Amino acid sequence: MDVVRIGTLGSARITEASLIGAARQVPEVTVAAVAARDLARAEAFALRHGIAAAYGSYDELLADPDIDAIYNPLPNSLHAQWTRKAIAAGKHVLCEKPFASNEAEARLVADAAAASDLVVMEAMHYRYHPLIQRLTEVVDTLGPVRRIQAWTSFVIDDPADIRYDYALGGGALMDGGCYALDCMRLLGGDLEVSAAVADTTGEGLVDMSLAARLSFASGAAGWFESAFTRDGEFRADVHVACENGTAWVRNFILAHDGELMVTRAGEDTVTDNSWRSGTELTTYAWQLHAFAAAITDGAPVVTSAPEAATTMRLIDDAYRAAGLPPR
Repeated sequence: MDVVRIGTLGSARITEASLIGAARQVPEVTVAAVAARDLARAEAFALRHGIAAAYGSYDELLADPDIDAIYNPLPNSLHAQWTRKAIAAGKHVLCEKPFASNEAEARLVADAAAASDLVVMEAMHYRYHPLIQRLTEVVDTLGPVRRIQAWTSFVIDDPADIRYDYALGGGALMDGGCYALDCMRLLGGDLEVSAAVADTTGEGLVDMSLAARLSFASGAAGWFESAFTRDGEFRADVHVACENGTAWVRNFILAHDGELMVTRAGEDTVTDNSWRSGTELTTYAWQLHAFAAAITDGAPVVTSAPEAATTMRLIDDAYRAAGLPPR
């Protein structure tokens, strides 16, 4: 297979950056088809982005024998259902985060993936960027981790946005908090949720903000806060305190626009630019390259279905600790 032919389920806003734009930087993939519940919408999206095929249902896309892989950016509540259907249709899957509505759904997807010979990847795109790889190297050199803190804040100004909808898997923890938990697991290892508190919408089910305290198996401590704001600013920061210094990343989610600051014991804080190459790809492009490499060359998948299921367990635990039902 010289080029991986990807079809996208729906025309979600994230698709233009995470798939369409990324594919322009990754020659080993092509976006070959789009499906929507309305054929006219699919055709309009295809025309706008130069996509060859458009379908008026997701099932039609899954049945296309010329499509190798599926990108699933549907609402959170539909991730597990359509990822499993894609696996059953013999398609590799790049599924948007969070991987499912809850741990039980995620385990079903992981089982289906394990029973196949397909690549099933959660779209934790930041994990594939050189800045994050450099961050892990720096943390290793600074010695044992003692404390990790993370903050995510997404601007969602429309009160009717689906991310405020419980039935569709909405909530700040699901949207930005999944990144925070995944990153803290990457940097600190196995962890458990010790306590959590949330501010909710009027119905009392969807978290507009949620903060959680974490306990790592190593003995380190952790804390994160994820929030939606209607008039604030985007934020995605992580701070790691180690025995021999600290590391701080501003914008770890969109790491191509990020910054890594390092303070070693007894030294001044410096900005670490060693990860920059001069030809900067977006996090989404690095992810798409890794997805294609896993399909064509058997390269490892660091954001695998089992890893995603573990993150979903922690999300469920954080909701319960905050007195909220899992999605």
